Amino acid sequence: MPRIYLGMVSALIAALVALLIPQVLRALVDGPLQDGDSSQIWWPVAAVLGLGVLEAVMIWFRRWFVLQPGTHVEADLRNSLYKQLQDLPVNFHDRWASGQLLSRAVSDLNLVRRWISFGIVLLVVNTITILIGFVFLLSISWILGVVFVLCSIPLWIYGYLFEQKYSVVARRSQDQAGDLATAVEESVHGIRVLKAFGRGPHALKNFASQAEDLRGTEIEKAKAIAGIWLWLLMVPDVTFGLCLLGGVWLAAADQISVGQLVAFFATATVLRFPVESIGFLLSMTFDTRTAADRFFEVMDAKNTIVDPEHPKTIAKPEGRLVFDDVHFRYSDSPSQYDDLLDGIDLELEPGETMAVVGLTGSGKSTLTALTTRLYDVTGGAIRLDGVDIRDLGRLDLRTHIAMAFEDATLFSASVRDNVMLGRPEGSDADLAEALDIAQADFVYDLPFGIDTKVGEEGLSLSGGQRQRLALARAVAARPEVLVLDDPLSALDVDTEALVEAALRRVLASTTALIVAHRPSTVMLADRVALLERGRIAAVGRHSELLESSDHYRFVISSLEDEEKREAQEVTA
Repeated sequence: MPRIYLGMVSALIAALVALLIPQVLRALVDGPLQDGDSSQIWWPVAAVLGLGVLEAVMIWFRRWFVLQPGTHVEADLRNSLYKQLQDLPVNFHDRWASGQLLSRAVSDLNLVRRWISFGIVLLVVNTITILIGFVFLLSISWILGVVFVLCSIPLWIYGYLFEQKYSVVARRSQDQAGDLATAVEESVHGIRVLKAFGRGPHALKNFASQAEDLRGTEIEKAKAIAGIWLWLLMVPDVTFGLCLLGGVWLAAADQISVGQLVAFFATATVLRFPVESIGFLLSMTFDTRTAADRFFEVMDAKNTIVDPEHPKTIAKPEGRLVFDDVHFRYSDSPSQYDDLLDGIDLELEPGETMAVVGLTGSGKSTLTALTTRLYDVTGGAIRLDGVDIRDLGRLDLRTHIAMAFEDATLFSASVRDNVMLGRPEGSDADLAEALDIAQADFVYDLPFGIDTKVGEEGLSLSGGQRQRLALARAVAARPEVLVLDDPLSALDVDTEALVEAALRRVLASTTALIVAHRPSTVMLADRVALLERGRIAAVGRHSELLESSDHYRFVISSLEDEEKREAQEVTA
C-alpha cells in the first residue's frame, strides 16, 4: 500500500503544479505584458515550461507507483477466493452456479484492480484538487469564486441521487453477467447433448433472452451515466458563462485586473477535468463496491465442514469403518421431510468388501459421500478405526479413504497427473499397477502415452475410459478404505469382468464400500447391505439375502433387467 500513497502524493503534486500555472500567467499578464517590457517575458515562460514538465513527470510517477499494487491485490484476492472455493463444502457448490463464481473470480476482481490502481487515486486527488482550486478561485475573486461554488452544488446533489439508482442497476448487471457465463459454460459442456437432440436453436433462444436482459440493464446503466454526464458538462459550461459575464463586468469596473481574470479562468479550466471525472469515478466506485460485495458473499460463506481444533490421528490404520446410527438431511430440506438417511447402522471389518444395493433414491450415493465428509452427518457418527471422522483432519481423513465416483471427472492435465492426483509422490510402478488394475492400458496408445493431456473434463475420452482412469486414481492413492460409487457403470460386460478380476487383488487387503448397480458387482462383495428408504433393511451374504428378503430379490431382479437392456443395446 505505500506505493498507492506515493502514487496519490505524485498525483496531488501534479494537480498543485497545474494550479500554479495560472498564477504565473497572472503575473505575466499584469506584469511584463501590461508594461510592454518584452525582456521580462522569458522567466514566466520558463516557469510555465518547467511546471509543465514537472506535472508530466509527476503523472508518470503516479502511474508507475500504482501499477504494481493493484495487480498484487487482484492476484491475492483471486488466490484467496480460489482457496475458499476449495475449502467450502460440497453443499455450497450445489447451490451456486459455476458462472457466478467465475464472474466473481475474473471480472469482479478486475474491477477491484482498476479501482485500486486508478479509481481511488484519482477520486481522492481530484476531490482535494477541487477543494484547493475553490480556495484559489476565492482568493482571486471572492465574487466569482462564490458563483463557481454555488453553481457546483447541483452536481453534488445529482451525484447523491445517481448513487442511489446506479448501485442497484450495477448489482443487477453483474449478477446477470454471471448468469450468462453459466449459460455459456453449460452449453459448452453439454454441446454433445444439444447437438444430439437438435436443441441448439432452443439453447440459443434461451441464451439470447438472457443476453437481451443484460443488454437492457446495460442500457439502463448507460442512461444513468449519461444523466450525470449531462450535468457534469452542462453545469461547468453555464458556470463559465456566468463567470465570464461577471468577470468582464468586474474588470470593466476595475475591481479585478485582467491578469486576475485570466488566472481565474485558467484555474477553472484546470478544475474542469477533476469536476467532470467525478461522474465516471463515481460509477467505477459503485461498480467496485458491488464487485466487492459479490466477492465477500463467497468469502463470508460459512464453512460447516472444518477441521477440529485439536485433530486426532490414527496411529495404526486398519480400515475398520462403522456407521453408528447415521442420519442425514440436506440443509435446505424442510423440517417436516424425513431424513434421507434415517439411522444407518453398518460395520465393515478391515479388509472386508461391502456392497450397498437399493432402488433409485434409497440414499446409496449419499451414504458414500458421508465417508470423506463431502457432507457431514446430521445425526450419529461415522468412525474409522474407532475415531469419529469429524475428529480427524480432512486431509488426513482423505488419505485413509479414497473415492471413485460414477460421474468420473478428469482435469485438463496429463494422464499421469490425473491418476496420481491423490498420491503425487507415487512412482511409475505405482502408476502402472493402478492402470493395470483399472484395465486402463489404452493410455499407452494415446499420442504421448501417460503424458498425454486428456483435455477439459476428459471429454476427449469415452465414458468407460474416464471411469477406468477415475478408478485407477482411487486405487493409486492406496487408502485403507476404498469407496466406489458404481464406478463401472459405463464399462462393457467383458471389460467389467477384467476390472473386477483385477480389483479382487486390491480388495483382498483393503476395506471397500461399493455401490452396486449390477449383479456382477455384487459378486465382488463379502457381504451385501440392502438400503431401503434411507434405512438398512438387511445385511448378509448374497445367497442368504436371496433366500430371506423379498425386497432384495426384487432389487437384484431390477439390476439384472437393467444389465440385460444394456447388453442388448451394446449388441444392437
